[in-house]
Amino acid sequence: MSTLLRAAIALALLPAAPAFANTAPEPVEAEEALVRLDRINVFGSREEVEKTAGSAHYIDKKTLERFNYRDVNRVLRQVPGVYIVEEEGFGLRPNIGIRGSGTDRNNRITVMEDGVLIAPAPYAAPAAYYFPTMARMSGLEIKKGAASVQAGPRTTGGALNLISTAIPTETAGELDLAMGGHGTLLGHAWAGTQGENFGGLVEAVRQESDGFKRVDGGGDSGFVLDDAVAKLRWNTSPSASRYQQLDLKVGYNTQDSDETYLGLTEADYAADPFRRYAGSRLDNIQTRQSLVELRHLVELTDGIDLTTVAYRTEFSRNWYKLNDVQGVSISSILDDPATYADQYAWITGANSPANALRLRNNKRSYYAQGIQGVLGIGFATGEASHDLEIGLRVHRDQEDRYQDDDRYQMAGGELVLTSDGAPGTQENRVGDAEAVSLYLQDTIEWGRWVLSPGVRYERIDLARTNYSTATGLRDVVLSRDESGVDALIPGFGATFLASDDLVVFASLHRGFNPPGPGSNADPEESVNLEFGLRYGRDGLAAELVGFVNDYSNLVGTCTASTGGNCNIGDQYDGGDARVQGLEASLSYDFGADGPVSVPVRLGYTFTNAEFRSSFSSSFGEWGDVVSGDEVPYLPEHLLHASLGAQGEHWRLDLAGNYIGEMRTQAGQGAVPADEHIKAVVLWELALGYQVNAQFEFYGRVENLFDKDYVTARRPAGLRPGLPRTAVLGVRYTF
Repeated sequence: MSTLLRAAIALALLPAAPAFANTAPEPVEAEEALVRLDRINVFGSREEVEKTAGSAHYIDKKTLERFNYRDVNRVLRQVPGVYIVEEEGFGLRPNIGIRGSGTDRNNRITVMEDGVLIAPAPYAAPAAYYFPTMARMSGLEIKKGAASVQAGPRTTGGALNLISTAIPTETAGELDLAMGGHGTLLGHAWAGTQGENFGGLVEAVRQESDGFKRVDGGGDSGFVLDDAVAKLRWNTSPSASRYQQLDLKVGYNTQDSDETYLGLTEADYAADPFRRYAGSRLDNIQTRQSLVELRHLVELTDGIDLTTVAYRTEFSRNWYKLNDVQGVSISSILDDPATYADQYAWITGANSPANALRLRNNKRSYYAQGIQGVLGIGFATGEASHDLEIGLRVHRDQEDRYQDDDRYQMAGGELVLTSDGAPGTQENRVGDAEAVSLYLQDTIEWGRWVLSPGVRYERIDLARTNYSTATGLRDVVLSRDESGVDALIPGFGATFLASDDLVVFASLHRGFNPPGPGSNADPEESVNLEFGLRYGRDGLAAELVGFVNDYSNLVGTCTASTGGNCNIGDQYDGGDARVQGLEASLSYDFGADGPVSVPVRLGYTFTNAEFRSSFSSSFGEWGDVVSGDEVPYLPEHLLHASLGAQGEHWRLDLAGNYIGEMRTQAGQGAVPADEHIKAVVLWELALGYQVNAQFEFYGRVENLFDKDYVTARRPAGLRPGLPRTAVLGVRYTF
């Protein structure tokens, strides 16, 4: 607690803190002031992307509405250098990686909403069992390598910031209703207003689906999600000599999802990819998340401004799901159903002995709280102008695992409870993290050059307390492991404005991922380099980037979502590894000057990722690694292409995504059939008709040609992607 107290005093004495924000750019005076002052965003606008010394992307509301996506996975497929592993087909629990950082539960990248860390416990347990609802987002910011100074603590791959609906500058609102295949329903509404000094917004989302998987003997495979947010604002006049703004944001999110970790064997997938075994009938995850944020902006002088935000999030979840059968993990059963013939028969509905099937109450609760701010100072030295940012974050979070096991018998195709475990008798532990981070970054504009030197410091104190599982009470402490880690993360970027059309840029920075509480692994460290160019003229935009992430220590984390077969939470040092590749994007509007706009866009990623040291681990995706083995779950090739046509009242868009083949376990040479995921091409179609200024009808078809495809072989067996799904909707704005 003393660390937090000292840091809080420092924050009071030096008004400074983090690095990202709550701005949806609007061409209105008050909103322009907000964009200028609120520094807690990565960029805040598409124009800022053009000057950054690294690969960066800003996806605005207009782009999001082209396909009306409600799934962050499908939004991010258009961004080069971003890797997605689908899980349940709806994007509820995405697995996102950037430049080979790893894709398990987003725990290797920094994820934020409105510039605030949004994982349940970003330092102690960053796995994203909660992810912000995509339907209420007005934009996304993605910054790769060079984000390391401003964002943290995970700086190897990059940062993703989701921007929620902003308070409008005048009375406005929206109502969006849609329905589609598999019982899909969406209701999304918001309304807000802004007066001279006060404003506010309320927003609500309801999403549900019956699911697309068929449970043996009947059962549910869908979900229901409810999300509500309210914002209040007080501000001075935008023309005030010292502009100030105070924003309060509160939110509440619940989800009830009949989802499982149990996939299919090879033979069963070939026969029916959307089958679910009877053993998964009771699998269900329920979550609850709440947040409160208080944000203050002030323009101290013409050249100095300060953004500060205090925040707290709380998250609880209980994923009740099949864990093992007579001590044999579900992944082992599906990998080798012949050896485990009895266990396979029982999970597929055959009568079993009593207590044969173990279902686990994976009950966990989390909180995260802190205060962060950014002090911006603009000044000049000779012919150079400076925009210096001093950021500070004081943060604390916790993961509380309080789990138990129930045992069942399969009888007549039904699961019958035979033993009810007492709470806390399977897992009874708490992980805590306290962190103080400080960064300085100067953006120097000097002639045709934009230079961005910076440094970030992270001090993290970790603790893991293990309680006795004999009774499930917390009166006996078995062990307490405490550790701390310090990291200095320097970075430097340079942008050269070669002409009005051509920009050349490069950056070099240190990558860092902290260990978890109780871990024996070293921090993950790398040196990351990128070099690229951007070109834009007369509607043509192009970017080409080469990157190298050179790891001195790549770390793997055992999670249930990667298949288990190891102690959940354990971490493993992978030693030297190198991820290198090429990212390219091209866009052009062939009808920019005509009555029909014809936009075309291409995005391509090439990745080569391999271990450069040999070692053995019980981490399932690695196992026994030999130098030269390829890193799993990283396709060598990714391609996104889209073609659109838009008239005065209508639009039509077609998009295709090529996802290259992947290996699911480290190795080299020919990929064994049971460690291979085939390449796939997925097509999507979207259309819209604007009846008048208020009403729009829209539709989309995902997986247009109904392609059966495997998304992963983790955590247990083969998992299918979303089949063809059509959605029709209407949007009313005022």
